[in-house]
Amino acid sequence: MEIILAAPRGFCAGVNMAVTSLDLAIEHFGTPIYVYHEIVHNQYVVKSFQAKGAVFVDSLEEVPRGATVLFSAHGVSPEIRRLAVERGLFAIDATCPLVTKVHLEAIKYAKAGYTIVLIGHDGHDEVIGTMGEAPEAIVLVEDEQAVDRLDFIEGNKLAYLTQTTLSVDDANRIIARLKARFPWIEGPPKEDICYATQNRQEAVRILSDQADIVLVLGSQNSSNSQRLRELGLEQGRNAFLIDGTADIDPSWFQADDRVLVTAGASAPESVVKSTVDWLVERFGATVREEVVRQEEVYFPLPKPLRAIAKSKQAAGS
Repeated sequence: MEIILAAPRGFCAGVNMAVTSLDLAIEHFGTPIYVYHEIVHNQYVVKSFQAKGAVFVDSLEEVPRGATVLFSAHGVSPEIRRLAVERGLFAIDATCPLVTKVHLEAIKYAKAGYTIVLIGHDGHDEVIGTMGEAPEAIVLVEDEQAVDRLDFIEGNKLAYLTQTTLSVDDANRIIARLKARFPWIEGPPKEDICYATQNRQEAVRILSDQADIVLVLGSQNSSNSQRLRELGLEQGRNAFLIDGTADIDPSWFQADDRVLVTAGASAPESVVKSTVDWLVERFGATVREEVVRQEEVYFPLPKPLRAIAKSKQAAGS
């Protein structure tokens, strides 16, 4: 067996910022630290933080007045921010800056009188937060068939935005359908799908030609991880999405398979390593890493944590 280890893989800059923020908040403020929704969509990460004293909630009503709450990487709506103030919570905003970009675009278009077509997955935390910025102005579509059901009068101000973790190919198909039906529709100056999502999809698209099986590390509720699995299937490969080695079925593999291993943007490198080790121990696999693109993106910590991080760094130097 040969393992082809895709790069880039795993944590993106936004996830790294959010995870570092929660670690630092727990260390500095103590526990419990409340987190509105999962910090990222990965069960390993969530369970690890629960063990450290983080409490994940789906409603701010579950957070005691005056407590510390951290907003996840997926972002929140203005209504959630208002409720946090109303309840006297100390809020730390760990929203990914690329998600914030989409929020700001939604606000800009809505203020200018546009109807916004948001391409995304109904019920996803990021989509809920974005739609909350201008609920009266946003229409959600999930596929090309939903576009066909839209009915806008020619000349009405119309714009589209996308969830940051979509399949690039799927989003492009939906955008093409929108432009075909509504040629005057406008898009953001720079595409919304994040660099990390695109890079991980590019790696699977390129490297799956060398593989028999695609193994994606990530959780079932991770949109970008699901897209990687789907892309592997579209490339004609058997593709599986797993949280870790406990989800592996040995019958998936032949002894001489070439296995492409990658990870969604919210999956930690530790689960990649344990999976690779499992395959090496069980099948005597060799490992080679294939770097498709280098990533050097960094996002700063939320403002309330920057001084804390600097003090910690100074104390350790």
